[in-house]
Amino acid sequence: MKTAQAILREELIVFEGRFKEAVKSQTPLLDRIMQFIVKRKGKQMRPMFVLLSAKLCGPVNDAAYRAASLVELVHTATLVHDDVVDESLERRGFFSTYALWKTKISVLVGDYLLTRGLLLSLDHNDIRVLQLLSNAVRLMSEGELLQIEKSRNLNLSETVYFEIIRSKTASLLAASCASGAFATSQDEALTEKMRLFGEKVGVAFQIKDDLFDYGTENVGKPTGNDIKEKKLTLPLIYALNNLDKATRRELIYIIKNQNKDHEKVQYVIRKVTEAGGIDYAIDRMNAYRDEALAILHEFQDNDVRRGLEELVRYTTDRKY
Repeated sequence: MKTAQAILREELIVFEGRFKEAVKSQTPLLDRIMQFIVKRKGKQMRPMFVLLSAKLCGPVNDAAYRAASLVELVHTATLVHDDVVDESLERRGFFSTYALWKTKISVLVGDYLLTRGLLLSLDHNDIRVLQLLSNAVRLMSEGELLQIEKSRNLNLSETVYFEIIRSKTASLLAASCASGAFATSQDEALTEKMRLFGEKVGVAFQIKDDLFDYGTENVGKPTGNDIKEKKLTLPLIYALNNLDKATRRELIYIIKNQNKDHEKVQYVIRKVTEAGGIDYAIDRMNAYRDEALAILHEFQDNDVRRGLEELVRYTTDRKY
């Protein structure tokens, strides 16, 4: 991501200041939690997608910085709420908000972040950007609930899988790129083009996450965490749809009833690999990556476009 970071060096400094200002609170406890969250932010991929999309369509302006802050507020809020739902004690190698402040405070913190984002947009009449991000939040919630519903009976169809990840994962990245484009261009056609670009990148990103569960890219031994949590993943869906009926029934039984047994989970991983599930998922991931790059190549070749291309390739080439 070095090219993207270099291109946005000045913009990211401005963004950092704007984001810190956006999360400030007069309530001492809340302000301490906000400082904790700000210090432990991740790689800031989504704000970079916002700002590069903005820069691709025009000069970066205040509306673009607000869009980047809104995206980061929404993303952070969903992570805080996710840790409560998953009862996760760790986030990015540190204690999670949930681990330190438990359920009640974590839920309220997530609500606060969402409200700050809402007010940031409304106070500046950024209605279109707010609409884009609000729709993404709706889709994320629907996707999460659909995944929970389908994991109960392991109704694993590829169509349902892509419906889930477009909603749950890709919608926020799609809204990030669309918001950046609209902030500097006010052009709906450009906004839709960048939304579609972001959606394709987001789908590729999620497939890459699926592959990590099988120990691809030399990231270590396969974890099988998705299998243990009965999550729909593309390699597993492909395997179940292409194995003989007896093996399919065996794998479904393990996932439903023996998903905490390490040896059984490793057996599922082996069967998925032997059935070609990994190779199939890699091919689909690369296809989405290439479709995203094709959209980018409709724009003039310059440093900004190359920065976005680098981010796209990072989503599929990353090691973690």
